[in-house]
Amino acid sequence: QLQLVESGGGLVQPGGSLRLSCAASRFNLDYYSIGWFRQAPGKEREGVSCITSSHGSTNYADSVKGRFTISRDNAKNTVYLQMNSLKPEDTAVYYCAAQWGTVVGGLSWYEYGTWGQGTQVTVSS
Repeated sequence: QLQLVESGGGLVQPGGSLRLSCAASRFNLDYYSIGWFRQAPGKEREGVSCITSSHGSTNYADSVKGRFTISRDNAKNTVYLQMNSLKPEDTAVYYCAAQWGTVVGGLSWYEYGTWGQGTQVTVSS
């Protein structure tokens, strides 16, 4: 069974950067579309970004376009979310999720079958 492990969260000041990692063991993530989601207290889970399995197409929520970048390192079997110019409203638990094959939009939670445990990102001065 595919298992995902997120890392890289932490406390950062507004305007700072973090890079989140989503790693898997025993399964090749090349064949999976990967999405990043976040959930702040009292709010619904929000799709942040995704990268498809086939062509590596990417998609971003409007709230993070131009600030966040999703990428794959196939050699390390890891997907990254580079987050720059962080804002207090980016504070949330961030989850990565995987789905075999491609996804349509990639920012809806129901498109994914496997989820990581989440990593906390706090943006505060």
